[in-house]
Parts: sequence; C-alpha cells; structure tokens
Amino acid sequence: PLTMPTPTHALTRRHLLLAAGAATGSALPPAWAQTAAAAWTDIERAARGQTVYFNAWAGSEPINAYIQWAAGELQATHGVKLEHVKVSDAADVVKRVRAEKTAGRQLGEGTVDLIWINGENFAAMKRDGLLGAPFAQTLPNFAHVDTTGKPTTLNDFSVPTDGLESPWGMAQLTFFADSKRLPQPPQNTAELLALARQQPGRISYPRPPAFHGTTFVKQALLEHTHDAATLARPFTAEASAAVTAPLWAYLDALHPHLWRGGKQFPANAGAIRQMVSDGELLLAITFNPNDAANEIVAKRLPATVYSWQFAKGTVGNTHFVAIPYNAQARAGAMVVANFLLSPKAQARKADIAHWGDPTVLDVNRLPVAERALFNATPLPGQVKQTAPALPEPHASWVDPLEKEWTRRYGGT
Repeated sequence: PLTMPTPTHALTRRHLLLAAGAATGSALPPAWAQTAAAAWTDIERAARGQTVYFNAWAGSEPINAYIQWAAGELQATHGVKLEHVKVSDAADVVKRVRAEKTAGRQLGEGTVDLIWINGENFAAMKRDGLLGAPFAQTLPNFAHVDTTGKPTTLNDFSVPTDGLESPWGMAQLTFFADSKRLPQPPQNTAELLALARQQPGRISYPRPPAFHGTTFVKQALLEHTHDAATLARPFTAEASAAVTAPLWAYLDALHPHLWRGGKQFPANAGAIRQMVSDGELLLAITFNPNDAANEIVAKRLPATVYSWQFAKGTVGNTHFVAIPYNAQARAGAMVVANFLLSPKAQARKADIAHWGDPTVLDVNRLPVAERALFNATPLPGQVKQTAPALPEPHASWVDPLEKEWTRRYGGT
C-alpha cells in the first residue's frame, strides 16, 4: 500500500517561507533556514516507502535507462520507489488527469504522481487547475538552478511556471552536418534560403506538427516578424495575420528549393538524420545540442559531423517535471524532483555516454568537487560556440501555427 504524504496544510507555512526566500533571491534568515530544513526533513520522512508513478515519454532507450538508474538511486538513498509509466505523448496524460478532476478525484486519489512536461501541455494543466501547490522553489537543489542565464527555467513557452513545475533539462534548436559536404554552415534562415537555392533538393525540415518541424517554423517566425513582443502574449486571431505574414512569405520562397520541391516533407527528425547520413540531405535538425555527439559515439555518424546554432540565437526551452493536484505520493514526487536537480543526477544526464541532455544548473557556481562531475571538454559533434536561446512564443501559438502551415502546405 502507498504511504500517504504529510497533509499539505501541515507544510504550507514552511513552504511559503522557503518560496519567499527563493522568489526574492535573498538568503533566508537563520531561523527561516532552520524552518526550511525541518520542513524538508518532514517531506523526506513522509516520502519514505512511497511509490511515485512517473509518467514520462519512453521513446528513447538511453532516457529509459537513465530513469531506471535514478530509480535505483532513489530507492537506495531515500526509500522511494520510482515507477516509470511509459507514455508516447504527454498530452494523453494531461487528458487523464483532466478526466480524474471531472470525476471528482481529490488529493491522494490520482494515478499520476509526477509528469515530464512543458509547453502547451503545461499551459493547459496550469489553466485548468490540474497542478498541485507550487513546490519547485522549495526543493533544496533548486538553489543550483541557473535562473539568470537560463530564464526559460522560470518561463515555459512564455508562461510563468510560478513554481508549479521543476526544471529538468535544457533544449535548443541545433543543426548538424558533415564538414566534408557542408564546410560553411548557414548562420540564419536567410542564409539557409541562399544555400537551398545553391543546392536545390538537399535541404528540408520535418512536416509539422512533428515537433522539430514546428520548431523550425517558430525559428523562421522569430527571425522574420517585426513584432516579437506579440508572440510572447496569448494568441489572438487579430494579431496573427500581421505578425505571421513575413513567415509565410519566407516559407513560400524557401519551399520550391527544398527536397522534392517542398511538395513532401520528412516525417520526423530521425528521418532527416538518416537522409543526412546517406548523403541525400546536407543538414539535420535537432533540439538537443549533444545529439550529433551521441550519434558519433554510437558510430552512427562519422567524426567529421559538427553541430552549430544560428549566430544570433535559436529557439530554446526547458523541460520540466510537475506534480498533479491529486497525486497520491506528493512528498515522494518532491523528493524525486529534488534528486533530478542534484549535481550528480544532472551530470549523469548531461554525459553523452548516458543521455547527453544539457543541464539546468549553473555549473560555475557549484562546489569544485561537484563541478568536476561535468565534462568541460567539447567532444566531436558537440556545439563549440553556443548561441543565445530565443524564448519560445506563447504556448497558445503552437496549434494555430500548425493548422495554418497545414492549410497552406499540407495538401501539396
């Protein structure tokens, strides 16, 4: 049987003290710090013996193996059992939690304790009241998060997280190519268009709503719009036409020079990666700056492959873990989220031998011993010069952009 967490009301005051200190960026007074430490000890005690059902995408064997490693660590150090509930789409989990709320399930009666989430799925859960009380800033390891250099750790697709989800990893639009075929990479979408004209049929991007395809469309939108501020606000039909007009003009110019004349698009980033490996396309698209390095280590790409990001920036975001409002093992879920933020767990996740997912921590501020856990030497295929991360448009823009892209180009 599941051990129920300490009642929420018993921890509320202590959580608020911790959150207040985190929000102001100031150190907690000694008495508050002692209260915070006591509160966390209470949470760890309540978590011991709990089973945390972690609903997370299962489409990658290295990611699945990493979660299994985390499960072993949590069981050994905290007595928390982590069960990976393997899902193909986080949106399905959101629907399940929403159905549970409609059915009247209360705290302790849910089937999801922790969910891997970001973007429009987080926006939907926040909007519909499907998340529990704020918790992220109460986690001891949150103090290591780089909220200044990586502001997307506090804003998810331009939606403030408000402590409702804890950052887990970073992602940024990245390209890679074989230096033997493409020695000089394009540094923006205008140069990409010029390259496509010079090398017709050898450039493409995944067909939206495939995630990487939608991200490429957002990159082109951010580079060509004259009103980026509007994109940070919720979508309105009135604002859309003027803001997106330069995007559609750019894609109209680009598509005739793409693979198969822009009449067809590869299904996903994996298909493009294979086409690059086969020499059919010149460059591939990914959202993990370490993706090519992973492929080189696995000997699926040659060591002559390199990665880059556009000079003035590419779309970037953070992915998170969140706790639904009716979690059975809220205390256990908080312990899991805190462990996932630990330097040990973040360093292993950033290691391309295990996953290669960039850290959310400010490594330079870690103690020397923990800083040493992170590999500072770039490996073949890794991005050598990182570019600024451009904030995602507000989550509400995703669906309208995908629908308009499909209306314009999906039928050809």
